[in-house]
Amino acid sequence: MPSSFAVPEKSIEVGPLRVGVHHRPFVAAEMSGNHNGDLGRALAIVDAIAETGAPAIKLQTYTADTITIDADGPAFRITDSHGLWGGRNLYSLYQQAHTPWEWHEAIFARAREHGMIPFSSPFDATAVDLLEDLGAEVYKIASLEIGDIPLLRTVARTGKPVILSTGAADAADVDLAVEALRAEGNDQIAVLGCTSSYPATAEASNLRTIPVLADTWKVVAGLSDHTKGIGVSVAAVAFGAAILEKHVTLRRVDGGVDSDFSLEPEELKSLVDESYAAWRALGEVHVGPTESEAESRRLRRSLFVVEDVRAGDEITEANVRSIRPAGGLEPRYLDIVLGRTFSQDVSRGTPLSWDLV
Repeated sequence: MPSSFAVPEKSIEVGPLRVGVHHRPFVAAEMSGNHNGDLGRALAIVDAIAETGAPAIKLQTYTADTITIDADGPAFRITDSHGLWGGRNLYSLYQQAHTPWEWHEAIFARAREHGMIPFSSPFDATAVDLLEDLGAEVYKIASLEIGDIPLLRTVARTGKPVILSTGAADAADVDLAVEALRAEGNDQIAVLGCTSSYPATAEASNLRTIPVLADTWKVVAGLSDHTKGIGVSVAAVAFGAAILEKHVTLRRVDGGVDSDFSLEPEELKSLVDESYAAWRALGEVHVGPTESEAESRRLRRSLFVVEDVRAGDEITEANVRSIRPAGGLEPRYLDIVLGRTFSQDVSRGTPLSWDLV
């Protein structure tokens, strides 16, 4: 089985799937606000995700009123320098981006028709109640909610696996969150490396942190990736990322609050395929030829007689050369045989062996 280095063999069960380093990467496609306020578009995104082979689709379950208040002081506005949402009022942004609760049932049903696992990030206890009614099989805690211990306790008590994002969090935040979940008897925990900037840069991804997350907290590790493209996520597999989360839209040109750093369906399919290839490529620690290299092994260079010679002729660089294929003495013996003589007549194209010298 493929494996990763320095990562414990922890796994969690998400619906019918086992998720961990010894299993195919669990690619979760995040719809977020890419529905652009249209249920038809939301369902079309579900359909498009299903065609990529991604096993799961994720929503965010909140309203503007459950995540903030309708206020417009400086604290309730995003800093003007923010690349995507600079100057936006939080309440109006969340009004635009939220997925209406009455849509959840239809989205979950469509995902299940395709054999996908639908789940969500709840932002308060009422959201957990809704998701429990819909039979959610796993929960995601968003980065900025990692310190909401009452919410974590509520989610932990469902007994479902919990995926924690760590954007903008420090080690103490992660430690407190993991301990809060375990204190409720829930050890089905995954922790995702995350850079909570939109879009994030590759340089800020710090993928070497992934095995540290897994080893320090004895959890499944993964990556919530807000960079553009799929390269960072694919690379994360080599560091033990068992879960990859990426935002997805139909077409970035359609706009929307998250479109700038979201994948289009064709790109998501590439992520599903290439992350699987990366996982298979991990293999085991192995130095030496593999079974599939048998023909290449046969075609390696060796010493061959390249001219017809007679017994007693001197072995020279003109009549013995290192050429493909294998079968003769290894090329490292050329200096040893040069200057010696042939023990018998030898035809051109004969592999050189010690009995001919």
